[in-house]
This record gives sequence, C-alpha cells and structure tokens, in this order.
Amino acid sequence: MSDLVAEVTDALARSILPLVIARGATGIRVLAAGDDGVIMLEADGSPGAVLPILHRIEAQIRAAVPAVTGVRLAGAGLGARSPEDGDLGRAAQRILDAEVNPSIAAHRGHVIVVSTDSGWVRVRLEGGCQGCSLAEVTIRQGIEPLLRARLPDVTGVADVTDHEAGTDPFFSPEKR
Repeated sequence: MSDLVAEVTDALARSILPLVIARGATGIRVLAAGDDGVIMLEADGSPGAVLPILHRIEAQIRAAVPAVTGVRLAGAGLGARSPEDGDLGRAAQRILDAEVNPSIAAHRGHVIVVSTDSGWVRVRLEGGCQGCSLAEVTIRQGIEPLLRARLPDVTGVADVTDHEAGTDPFFSPEKR
C-alpha cells in the first residue's frame, strides 16, 4: 500500500468513518491514489449517504493529508442523463407511491422523485418529512434499500429536500 493510501486510510478511520456511518453507510475505503494526489473512495452500504457530504470529507482529508489534491467517489456518476433514466424515475415513483408514501402519510409526509441521473435517484421529502429529524433515517434505512433491491439500476438515493424550509416537521430537530 502506498504511503498516501495509508495516510488517507488512517484519516478516514480517525475522523470520517463515524460521520459516514452516522449517515447510513457501513464504511468507506480508498480504492486508488493517483500520482496527481487525487484519491478515489468507495462507500459501502449507502452511497447516497456519502455524496451530499463529499465536500466535507474532502476538506477533512486534505487537512489531514496535505499531499491530497482531490477526492472522488466511485459510483457517483453524475453525468448526462441516459435515455433509461426517465423510466427509472417513473419506476421509482411507482414503488414510492405504493410502498412508502402510504406509510409516511401517517406522519403527514410524502416523497417524490425529482430526477434521476446515471442510476442516482434524487428525491424530495414534503409535508411532515421536510425538516424532520428522522428524514435521513427514512432515506438511508427505508427508501434507498427498497429502491436498490427492487430496481437494480439504482446506484443510490440523494435527498435534495430543503429541510431548513420545513414549517411543520413530524419530529422536530429538538426532539432528537
């Protein structure tokens, strides 16, 4: 293992792994280190848990290991839409409407598919789910595993909800 990979692996274990696990991934590891100092990471479990905080992970790694010039997440393909992405979005919304929305309706909540991109399903939580302190748990332990199990083309789920704008969350952050 190269020195750079070993240093980054140590930084991940010390300060980043607990953050990643708290968000719903089961782990994170270094796949490769380029000669240019760019590190390629892979998340285990829920890749959607890592994508929204990738900039924080990169900042922590770069602070701990100055030789690192950039951080990339494997499988985080956010490129152009492919023709099948529309079908993926419709299929994901059908599953959400049939299996998730009836359950979260008891909390005045609703989830919709906003877009899909290269296997990533972006969802927005509405009603009592917007601003709910358990929204991340709902996504990482409920919605994402369900969609990944039913739709093999799903890479991960990203929450694009503006939780700060929630006016009536079912579980307010103070109740955590």
